[in-house]
Amino acid sequence: MVKAQMKIQQTAFMLIALTIFFVLVALFVLSIRVANLKQEAESLKEETARNLLGKIANSPEFSCGTSFGDQMTNCVDFDKLLILKSKSAEYKNFWGISQLEVIRLDPSLQGECFSGNYPDCKTLSLFQDSEEGIYLETFISLCRRDSYQEEPYDKCEVAKMLISYETIN
Repeated sequence: MVKAQMKIQQTAFMLIALTIFFVLVALFVLSIRVANLKQEAESLKEETARNLLGKIANSPEFSCGTSFGDQMTNCVDFDKLLILKSKSAEYKNFWGISQLEVIRLDPSLQGECFSGNYPDCKTLSLFQDSEEGIYLETFISLCRRDSYQEEPYDKCEVAKMLISYETIN
């Protein structure tokens, strides 16, 4: 009888040990899956931001449209940007990014753009929520109306559009 009770106890302990082992294995597998899910969400957010970067330059709020001749892709109207800067609070959450900035690549220019120093400026920040995040950039044509000896002409130059999005915590 004692021997049978010992066998029952051994079987019960073995079942408990197996249950604990499988619970630990399940927790380990679950933690790996959760970590992969977070990485997938982060890469999806980055892909969305990359797609958005290409679309922003061609959106009606920024696009040159046909105002400088033919329809151009990745052409941003500098005048529109300056106007949008004054209304940037309204567009802050529109695109779901934390920073949008256009940097002219002319090394002789300096400073932040505003109506007082336009067009002799280097950087135009529409909004900036935080310094943290992942930055993505693309090159654009930055066009504006200018005049030379009182004759108007279209001036386009290369610039860099920079956006930032916050990572998933």
